[in-house]
Amino acid sequence: MSTDATSSKPSAFFRAIYEQPYLLLILTTLAWGGNAVASRMAVGEISPMLLTAGRWSLVLAIVGVMGRDAIVRNAPRLREQWRTILAMAVCGFTAFNALFYVAGHLTSAVNIAILQGSIPIFVMLGALVLHRTPVRPGQALGMLITLAGVLTVASHGDLAGLAQLQFNPGDVLMILACVLYAGYTLALRGREGVSTLWFFAGLAAAALATSLPLAAGELALGQGQWPSWRGWAILLYVALAPSFFAQLFYMRAVQLIGPARAGLFVNLVPVFGALLAVLLIGEPFRAHHAAALALVLLGIALAETSARRAVSRTA
Repeated sequence: MSTDATSSKPSAFFRAIYEQPYLLLILTTLAWGGNAVASRMAVGEISPMLLTAGRWSLVLAIVGVMGRDAIVRNAPRLREQWRTILAMAVCGFTAFNALFYVAGHLTSAVNIAILQGSIPIFVMLGALVLHRTPVRPGQALGMLITLAGVLTVASHGDLAGLAQLQFNPGDVLMILACVLYAGYTLALRGREGVSTLWFFAGLAAAALATSLPLAAGELALGQGQWPSWRGWAILLYVALAPSFFAQLFYMRAVQLIGPARAGLFVNLVPVFGALLAVLLIGEPFRAHHAAALALVLLGIALAETSARRAVSRTA
C-alpha cells in the first residue's frame, strides 16, 4: 500500500480487506448488482441524470472529508495527471453510465445483461494487445463458462430462446459502453497509488463535472425529476456502495491481480443483480438463478487457477 493510502487512515474494516482481491471483487460486484436493482427502484423517484450527478456530488463530498489532507498534499500531482484522470472518469464513470441508461430505453434487459458479459472479453483482449498478457486455455475456458452463466440468468434458463433475440441501436450503445469500461479497467494497470483517496477524488471530480451538463440537459428538456424521500435513500445507497466503496475496491483489486483477472468478476454483476431482485423487490427465485451463479463461480475458479499456476511458474 502506498504512503498516501496509509496516511489517509482508512477505517479498520477497509484496512482488513484491502489486501484481499477476491473479497474486494465480490463486494464490488455485489454493490454493482445492487445498483441495477436501485436503478429499477429509482423509476418515478428520481430521474437518471440527476441520479448520476447526485451520486458523484455525494461521493466527492465524502472523499473531501475523508481525504482532505492527502488531496491538498497531492494537488500538484492531480494537476499533472488531469488529462488522464478526465479520460478515465469519462470512460469508466460518466459515459458508461449515460450509455447504460440510454440503452435501457432502447433495448431489452436481457440484451443488456448479455452484452455486459462482453466487458471481461474486451479487457482480456485489450490486455493481450496492449500489455502482451497471454490468454491461457484455462482462462479462456473459464471466461466461456462465466459467459454461459450470464446467458443463463439473462435468458431465465431458456437458452434456446436466445436465438429469437433481435438487436437494435441500443445494443450498439451498450457495446460501446462496455468497450469504454474495459478501457478504464486497462488504464488502472500499473498506476501506483490508484486506490488512494487523492486519486479517486480527481476521478470523482471529473465524473461530476462531466455529468452536470447531462443533468442540466435533462432538466432543460423537462425530463428531470427531483428526488422523493425514497429517491434520496436510493441516491445515498448509490453514492456509498457502487460509487464510493465499490470503485475503490475495484481499483485496488486491479492493482493486486491485474485487469484481465479482475475484469472476469464483472460477470457476477447480472447474477448478483438477479439474486438481489429476489431478496429486495420480491422477484421469484428460480433454478436458473442457482445454475447461473454456479456457472459464473466455476468459470472464475477455473480462470483464476490457471492464472495462479502461470504466476507461480514464472515466480
